[in-house]
Amino acid sequence: MSAERNASGSCRYVALDIHKHYCVVAAVNREGQVVFQPVRVEHADLEGWLKKNLQTSDHVVIESTTNAWHVYDLLEPLTERVLVANPIKVKQIACARVKTDVRDTLILARLLAANLVPVVWVPPIHVRQLRQLLSQRRQMVETHTQILNRMHSVAHRHHLNHPAGKRFNEKNTGWQKDKILSRVEQLQLAIEMENREYIEKQIEKIGKEVGKMSHQKPWAESMTYIMQLPGFGVITAMTVLAAIGDIGRFETPKKLGSYSGLTPGIEQSGTKNRGKGITKEGRRELRWALVEAAQQAVKSDPLWKRRFEELKHRMHRNQAIVVVARRLLELIWYVLTRRQPYRHFSHERIAYKYLTWGGRLDNEARDGLTRSQFARYYLMRLGVGQDLARVALNPKYPCRLASEAELLALRPEIQKTE
Repeated sequence: MSAERNASGSCRYVALDIHKHYCVVAAVNREGQVVFQPVRVEHADLEGWLKKNLQTSDHVVIESTTNAWHVYDLLEPLTERVLVANPIKVKQIACARVKTDVRDTLILARLLAANLVPVVWVPPIHVRQLRQLLSQRRQMVETHTQILNRMHSVAHRHHLNHPAGKRFNEKNTGWQKDKILSRVEQLQLAIEMENREYIEKQIEKIGKEVGKMSHQKPWAESMTYIMQLPGFGVITAMTVLAAIGDIGRFETPKKLGSYSGLTPGIEQSGTKNRGKGITKEGRRELRWALVEAAQQAVKSDPLWKRRFEELKHRMHRNQAIVVVARRLLELIWYVLTRRQPYRHFSHERIAYKYLTWGGRLDNEARDGLTRSQFARYYLMRLGVGQDLARVALNPKYPCRLASEAELLALRPEIQKTE
């Protein structure tokens, strides 16, 4: 819509208050006067209703909630502009003592007309799909943990000799046949074992799909850089990339840190400044993945282990891990933005990381490449390791790397990285 048309007030500012089974739709003009009375539309009828009643000059706002992206996809081709509002910040701006669907919808429409809507980034479809897949995996992992905890609880209740380990394989499930257990308890344990086995298969199935996606466009390019870093595996790396989406929307590493919620808060009043814990704003799964990567980095990498030990002298261990996680996130910003190798790793160490990545994928997910060819492919994309013929970080188990000539003969379309 042109500026002249905006100034004339002919544009409508439409808001949709989305609920589980229906939406409430209303519109106002530039002055905030109601030009479309609030109406309730069932989701089953929403697509047809929108096509019939919306105009191409409309500006529309919805809140980020259940079904928001589905509604966004319906609105985007029908109107001039669609915004997705941050529900937490909208609530802070427009809190009211009387709250109804009609009032909420009109408030949202008037905020849009006044250009006061705090918006969230709209992820493209491939980002949404990966987020949904990883979310389902996290839910299954939580269910798996609950199953194991219930089984542990039975063992503890009867003071049974319960061998260490959470996998409940044949070596540590003999206690489940103990005579002290009632028939009902044995039945419950048998059911839990079946549920555990089923959930583990589903988690593995999702893991294979995520691994396959990690070697495909558009994720493979960013995975080239993030998988070379200490502490990151396929799941944690893809979780971080899904949460970040487009790294270009963060101008500085500090802004990315704020988005993660790993930055410390502050309370200021007058001349007093009091530090607080991390804000925990932003995407929860991003914080989880970074803390997981930090835990692994301080165990496997001497540099990060040394930094962690230095931090532990000044703060609690958990706080030190959070600091490491935040610094890893800053490192991710630099390697993704500048497209460069991790300077604290040798080329052999980076090759080992790529070999490990390839080992997590099956032949189909690697697109027919062997592990050594897979590692060479990403070394070529990164532009390092041209003279590296094998990886021997563990002298007992050296691993040969495919040559660049071998990979180019197999994949002529692959061009050597300059």
